[in-house]
Amino acid sequence: QVHLVESGGGLVQSGGSLSLSCAATGFTFSNYVMSWHRQAPGKERELVATIFRSGGTNTADSVKGRFTISRDNAKNTVSLQMTDLKPEDTAVYYCNAEWTSMSKNYWGQGTQVTVSS
Repeated sequence: QVHLVESGGGLVQSGGSLSLSCAATGFTFSNYVMSWHRQAPGKERELVATIFRSGGTNTADSVKGRFTISRDNAKNTVSLQMTDLKPEDTAVYYCNAEWTSMSKNYWGQGTQVTVSS
């Protein structure tokens, strides 16, 4: 059974840092493109950062230079290191695994990140 379990969210002051982690089980992690998304109250879910099977990454302009995505295929984890956090980063952060050619797409349950001003 597939599980994506996020951890590391919490409350932090503006300018602070948090590190999110997503533990994956039930599928061959290295075959999947992993990404972090977020959804703020009243807003649509948005893509924050992607890490490909090759290890290459893409980061949204809104977090570029502040957030870093990484993966550990040996531990089946994907992480999001967040620095210089801003109140507008407040959202529920979700981990996603996608294998497009096999039409497989999985989501975690989300972890809340709240940044106070």
